[in-house]
Amino acid sequence: MLFNGKNLDDWTVYVEDKSVNQDEYFYVNDGMIETIGNPVGYARTNKEYENYKLHVEWRYPEEPTNSGIFVHVKGDDKIWVSHYQGQLKHENAGDFIIHGIESATLNGEVYTSTENDKPLIPKMNLSNEKPVGEWNTYEIICKGNTIKLYVNGLLQNTATNCSVTKGGIGLQAEGSKIQFRNLWVEPIE
Repeated sequence: MLFNGKNLDDWTVYVEDKSVNQDEYFYVNDGMIETIGNPVGYARTNKEYENYKLHVEWRYPEEPTNSGIFVHVKGDDKIWVSHYQGQLKHENAGDFIIHGIESATLNGEVYTSTENDKPLIPKMNLSNEKPVGEWNTYEIICKGNTIKLYVNGLLQNTATNCSVTKGGIGLQAEGSKIQFRNLWVEPIE
């Protein structure tokens, strides 16, 4: 389990605005991780992972906007920390974003990220997200240099030749309140 349902002891919360109380920014509410979503920031695991299946359930309890699931988080904490991202922007879950990490191949094309260029690769299928208030599931398979994104059981994106193959796991705050539950990692041999 990545989250014990009680506290964020094994997580680091980052928000650029130091006046924000981190305990009121990312917090535990009724056994879920919740964030108010504004300003932009994230919570990430203190531990790094490689070769795993990540399971995360999420929902927007009020207004749907934007968020993401980070994998292979690397480097110093900053607003756009290096990572690969499974997008959670409303109706765009399954899009793949590369932030500050060298490269990946999607749909036969090599994408390279820089500090100013963060490629977004659209999902393969139409949105299959559930309505606001209902729980959705992300299964993210990270095996070797490949990352596969499944939204509610449907494969939405595959990245190969990823130049980074391990790192932390993160939950993004970017817009409005979002809730996460049932976060776990299953090792892949």
